Formats: sequence, C-alpha cells, structure tokens
Amino acid sequence: MTTIQDRTVLVTGAGRGLGRAFVAEALARGARTVYASARDTSTIEEHPRVVPVELDVTNPESVYAAAEHVGDLGVLINNAGILIGESPLTGDLDGMRRELETNLYGPLNVTRVLAPIIAANGGGAILNVHSVLSWLAVGGSYSVSKAALWSATNAMRAELAAQNIQVVGLHLGYMDTDMTSGLDVPKISAAEVARLAFDGIESGAHEVLADDTSRTVKAALSGDLDVLYPQPAQQGAA
Repeated sequence: MTTIQDRTVLVTGAGRGLGRAFVAEALARGARTVYASARDTSTIEEHPRVVPVELDVTNPESVYAAAEHVGDLGVLINNAGILIGESPLTGDLDGMRRELETNLYGPLNVTRVLAPIIAANGGGAILNVHSVLSWLAVGGSYSVSKAALWSATNAMRAELAAQNIQVVGLHLGYMDTDMTSGLDVPKISAAEVARLAFDGIESGAHEVLADDTSRTVKAALSGDLDVLYPQPAQQGAA
C-alpha cells in the first residue's frame, strides 16, 4: 500500500475530466506536490502545490524531458487516453494506431522512464486507467487498446513488485465527462472515480472496480461468452 500524504504525484492528461479530478483528490489527501501533465499546460488549474508539466505521452523525447523535472516522484497516474473506436475489420488503421499509441504505448513510454525514479525514491505506486471495455469488446479499437493496457498492467505488476512499486488497474463504465456527454445513461462522477482509485492505492489493492458495470462484467468473465456477447449466439442459433 502507498499513502498519498506528503508524496509527490504525477497525473498524465491532467487538464480536464478524470485527470483534473485526480489532481484535486491528490491535493485533498495531502500530496506534497502534484505534477499535472498535459500537452497544453494552459489547461492546468493553478494551485500552490501543482506544477504544470508539458508532456506528450506518445513522444519518448517529451517523456524524457518531463522526467528531468520529477526526480522526487512517488506516485504515477497514467490517465491520458483517447477514444476513436474504429472497427477492427473495416475501420481506419491510422486511427487505430493513434489510439494504441496513446492508450497502450503512452503508459508504457511513461512507466519505462518514471518507474526507475519511483524505485530510486524507495518505491511507491503506479495506477493505469483501464475501462470496462478492457473486458468487453464492444468499443471497437478502443476496447482493443484498453485490453492491451490491462495485460500490460498485469505484466508491470509482476515485474515491479520487487522494486517496491505497487501497480493498480482502474476499471469503470460510464463516467460523467465530455467523452460521454451525449449518452443518456447512469454515470459515475470523475471525483468519485478519483476517490475510489486513491482508496485502492492506499489500501494496497491490485485492481479497482469503480462501479457496478465494471464489477458485473468482471464477474461474467468466468462464465460462458454468450452472456457477454448474446447477439452472435442468437444469430448462430437462428
């Protein structure tokens, strides 16, 4: 488990939505410094304990440049992501590659560079933001990218445990942000997701399931695939 009090925390994609909520929650829990990173740091809200950091997670040079400013890092929140949702069979492959560059290789770029800093500071925690669509392939290429990140997170956890670094995967369904503004469905607030995520870090959890949707789908993984994908099953029976 990793406490946030007096730690330094870096949040990627901190300019809006869940990233902004992570920054606020880290401050509320007494983080000494929060490095709020974004490609455009003008989106970062000013605060005495918040340090804006310019960072493009898809650009290794940008990641190395950011690392020069976060030598005291203890907690990393890999939040930055995009949603394109192309069909894996008929969609634009360039869009799919861009999604993978951000949602999979982005966290890998950042973790490969910053995990050694966390380890050198005695250990800490890394949290990767997944999605219920890591387990449910109805989001096209977005599901592909998040499923890959889920697997990468499990690999990170096994490799970094010996360096005293806790690795946490966060899963959630619909959250009330710009990304879901057009959907008329029940949504969890970004502030609540951030609270639950940090609760997981501080309690030593490996995985945080933030809502009923993620808990239901995770439980269904051990059952018949027809439960998660009823339409192909119905078509096959016709």
